[in-house]
Amino acid sequence: MHSCPNPLHCILPPYILDRMAESDNPAARKLAVEAIARSATLRATRTALAPFAAQTAIASAGAVKNRLVYDNKTNGATRLPGKLVRAEGGPPSKDPAVNEAYNHAGSTYDFYKKILGRNSLDDGGMTLVSSVHVGRGYNNAFWNGEQMAYGDGDGQIFIRFTKSLDVVGHELTHGVVSHTCNLDYQDEPGALNEHFADVFGSLVKQWKKKQKADKADWLIGPDIMGPGTKAKALRTFKDEPAYSKDPLLGDDPQPKHLSKKYRGSADSGGVHINSGIPNHAFYLVSLALGGNAWEKAGRIWYDTMRALHQTSNFNDMAAMTVQSAGARYGAGGTAEKAVAKAWKDVGF
Repeated sequence: MHSCPNPLHCILPPYILDRMAESDNPAARKLAVEAIARSATLRATRTALAPFAAQTAIASAGAVKNRLVYDNKTNGATRLPGKLVRAEGGPPSKDPAVNEAYNHAGSTYDFYKKILGRNSLDDGGMTLVSSVHVGRGYNNAFWNGEQMAYGDGDGQIFIRFTKSLDVVGHELTHGVVSHTCNLDYQDEPGALNEHFADVFGSLVKQWKKKQKADKADWLIGPDIMGPGTKAKALRTFKDEPAYSKDPLLGDDPQPKHLSKKYRGSADSGGVHINSGIPNHAFYLVSLALGGNAWEKAGRIWYDTMRALHQTSNFNDMAAMTVQSAGARYGAGGTAEKAVAKAWKDVGF
């Protein structure tokens, strides 16, 4: 069992790396073992932000977007953030990973600011710090409580993790969660932590692409999947697997109904697995309400995020979303009924 506990929130679930580590493919097995070891190293190493980053973070406490992107290729897996290569307002880089990290962080900031009225992750102008080229062929991306870090992938199973806007939005939303309800990264609270990250990662992408709920793909990470796998994404909100009988990744273990909830100890009690249940509930609410998912469903979920607490569980989540829908759009109204029905449809 290889979990990725707080404060290192990884986009790649440990069950995927575990499956790859057991592969008959020597290259896949080697890459998985290296990724697991690299994550362990990063968890054990205290992040030391450069003095410039710290100074800029203090100066940016206001209503101004502020992004810093670092190149970490010379530091391996032992120290973040690396060499500063692009700061807010600076010219584009020749390195696509730098530009993707910069642009996607900006889109995520803009979404929270324009749609939800939130000024960065902490609602106080927090600088968005990113490191690219973490490790060598590193299969993961993570939020460590202070900054984002992206691997380049191995080029076959996964490609660079900066490519997916929903991946960037997902990881940065872990920062929003930590500054609101601060859900424990274990069992049902941890699954809700992952759920909120998936929801708002998907909504950032839908908003940026101007996609209505019935036209969105509802996938997490489709742009990071490499040519060596048949998987279409890491996860899906729909009642179907993101991958099945994949030679390298196996079967998607996410349930979409409470009756199939994972009750073991792996994956920190199923934080990436059981998030599939509330994810599907959100998808059902979004389709029922129609239009742009970020306008009504997203507002209800954001209100709920701010109302929950560190140990909130699935029942708390279901009750609070119904309450939030009634408070914002009218008790007994269409939104409240849609939310209540969605939770009933997934087993509550």
